[in-house]
Amino acid sequence: MENRSSSKTQEVSAKKRVIVPRWCGRFTLGSLKQVLWNLCLICLGSVLVAVAINGILVPHQFVSGGFIGVALVIHYLFPSFPLALLYLLLNVPVFVLGWTFVGRRFFLYSILGMMIFSAAIAWIHVPLPVHDKILSALLAGIITGIGAGIILRSSGSSGGTDILSVILVNRFSIRIGTIILAFNVIVLTAASLFFSLDAALYTLIYIYVYSQIINIVLTGLSQRKALFIISPKWQEISQEVLDKLGRGVTFIRGQGGYSGQDEQILYTVITLRELHRIKEIIRQMDPNAFVVVLNTLEVMGHRIGNQPHW
Repeated sequence: MENRSSSKTQEVSAKKRVIVPRWCGRFTLGSLKQVLWNLCLICLGSVLVAVAINGILVPHQFVSGGFIGVALVIHYLFPSFPLALLYLLLNVPVFVLGWTFVGRRFFLYSILGMMIFSAAIAWIHVPLPVHDKILSALLAGIITGIGAGIILRSSGSSGGTDILSVILVNRFSIRIGTIILAFNVIVLTAASLFFSLDAALYTLIYIYVYSQIINIVLTGLSQRKALFIISPKWQEISQEVLDKLGRGVTFIRGQGGYSGQDEQILYTVITLRELHRIKEIIRQMDPNAFVVVLNTLEVMGHRIGNQPHW
């Protein structure tokens, strides 16, 4: 009897045991808010890019870069093929590559982003009455750069070169805008064979503005600055940085090449907003201090890091 009851208990517990993915076990209200926020970013960015494509690029017969550029070229040559459908089809091999090289969360968000982006291209048609081609290229670049930057600020992308860019960023730390610009120049060279050189040059203006704006949106005021400070009052300066800015300071032993005297070099990383404050601190402590300010590409670490969450 005991063996039968224990076997029944095991059968019941086995039936109740449900295998769920790991991420489901960690799903909380906070993660739900994050998912909704990321989807909102993807939707907003997709709408902006769709406005630029349907409102400026298509009416002026501009070519874009990346996969949407290839889709535009095919659409201009064969107008019966819908632009949104072409973009979906071109993304299939990219997502196969993305499954191997990028994180699962980014991959799943990117699938949603690609579908939302394609739907936005198909449904959102807002006419923008700008007739000058140079102004049209500038405006399209600004709108597209803002939209694409907003999409990449989420945990996903709209597919296409975004996934290729993230792979190269993670592996080689190349800036997103630089990758997109290089890839788009290659696409433009091929596209100029089918269209006029003027259209290709207008498109190049659009792509350059787009690549610069996307860098601003992604880094913006979160850009980090690295400072080297050489001053006989290094102790006072470092204490002020610790107390007033709350930033860490590293002491590096150095030696003057001319004087031969030992020096203490201060090294710190701050945000762009804090740059003016630290300059004021240094001027008050030592107006003759030698200061070098450097741009950073990425910063990893607690509190001061600015790496994208791809």
